[in-house]
Amino acid sequence: MALARAPRGVGVDLVDVAAFAEQLDRPGTVFAERVFTPGELAAARARGLGGDRLTRHLAGRWAAKEAVFKAWSSTRFGLPPALAEEDLDWREIEIPADAQGRPGVRLHGAVAAAVAAGHPGAGFSVSISHDGDYAVAVAALTAADPDGPAR
Repeated sequence: MALARAPRGVGVDLVDVAAFAEQLDRPGTVFAERVFTPGELAAARARGLGGDRLTRHLAGRWAAKEAVFKAWSSTRFGLPPALAEEDLDWREIEIPADAQGRPGVRLHGAVAAAVAAGHPGAGFSVSISHDGDYAVAVAALTAADPDGPAR
């Protein structure tokens, strides 16, 4: 019998696409290379995204990374962080897409280890939306619930 996936933490993030574009366009900035994996950047370009469409896409991915971090952090209320902020490598939270373009979450390195230590078998669900000048994402950290079957 399959186990249900019970929510353990939820996070949401809203990104102002224009402000995000300014950050990406600053001379000498390496922001995109510091927060997105080479695979995330290559996948966006492989979809033919450029200019404003690329910026909107990346803003959504950035919102998703922040929402994942917030969902994980919400499970640690009252506890010290599992990973110091200065040790967080945003590229260790990857937001890939499946063949239909639906976003998912893949964790790597210290982030994967820290999440697994606190939530063995945990996973994340994520949704991204764009409207006008904003990108929003919501993420849920889920873990197998031994008390209930999947419905």
